[in-house]
Amino acid sequence: MVALEHAISGPFCTRQLADLGARVIKVERPGGGDFARAYDERVRGISSQFIWCNRSKESLTLNVKQPEAKHILVKLLAKADVLVQNLAPGAAARLGLSYEALCDKHPKLIVCDISGYGSTGPYRDKKAYDLLIQSEAGFLSITGTPEAPAKAGISIADISAGMYAYSTILAALIQRGKTGCGCRIDLSLLESMAEWMGFPLLYAFEGAPPPPRTGAAHATIVPYGPFRTADGATVMLGLQNEREWRIFCDRVLERPDCATAPRFSSNARRTAAREELSSIIDGVFSRLTAKQAVERLDAAQIANARVNEISQLWSHPQLAARKRWALIDTPAGKVPVLIPTGVAAESDPRMGPVPTLGQHTDAILRELGYDEAAIGRLRSEHAI
Repeated sequence: MVALEHAISGPFCTRQLADLGARVIKVERPGGGDFARAYDERVRGISSQFIWCNRSKESLTLNVKQPEAKHILVKLLAKADVLVQNLAPGAAARLGLSYEALCDKHPKLIVCDISGYGSTGPYRDKKAYDLLIQSEAGFLSITGTPEAPAKAGISIADISAGMYAYSTILAALIQRGKTGCGCRIDLSLLESMAEWMGFPLLYAFEGAPPPPRTGAAHATIVPYGPFRTADGATVMLGLQNEREWRIFCDRVLERPDCATAPRFSSNARRTAAREELSSIIDGVFSRLTAKQAVERLDAAQIANARVNEISQLWSHPQLAARKRWALIDTPAGKVPVLIPTGVAAESDPRMGPVPTLGQHTDAILRELGYDEAAIGRLRSEHAI
């Protein structure tokens, strides 16, 4: 697999494939490489986001605007099953790397183009970054507090596009196994996020009011959200049906009268009376520690969770019990990361090192038939 990628969406997609055992050759600009390498220096001088998205890959530096570097890329594509690119709009086509330019010579090649808005339509040439797509997709309109919208704390537009690219590539490989033919995948961040917005879209069907911004509380299910406890912690709880509501009133609130009160007799009525009901719950939880509240909720089999800090996720007992952590090699030494999600129990997950910029350039070129003199010449010409 050849990847002309940067930032998150492309690298996150190809890392999933690398986790499954795919050979991913990451093509980077000489000198700087993937600009995500410079996002931060939080992991002993290395970018946290780069480590997250780029293990188990090989880094090849190529100045793809230089003729000899283009020739190297052509040789790579002749051996590749998949080309993934998330370059700026139109950049791949200008380099002769569009599916249309490649399909005749490489009929089995799967080309996955990841862009902000897709290859057609009035927005096709518009630059797109994660927060901009969160905005364009309406996500910010339903996220935050009544007073102000808020973005997601992670790059959900990039992640959603990367995961759709990953699953669609797997489907395309299965299809190619049946037909012998490659294909083009035209995948956009906006369409990925729009799919994730399916519930609020349908909730606002035919001009109905959209879900309101309600902070960490659920916009349309009540009670479902955070409640402070006597020790200053926050416990999240959620109810899904009327049976749970009755149990919650009886065993958690110890207020069976609430279960039969007409103003709380359905989710729609509880939503309308959100402030009054929240006040009642706050009154009970303000007398309990977080431990006591969770114990009471667990005993009643009401879904709940602690609102953890990031430091608590590092030490989460469930992740530890399921042995979800592994060490990978990085240029700064071994770093703990999560084992790939969903790997078959009988498989050993691939957890290869994070490459330095251009670490595999010479080895890949030798594999393509270049000798040391030719590699030296390419380097002197700034092609690699």
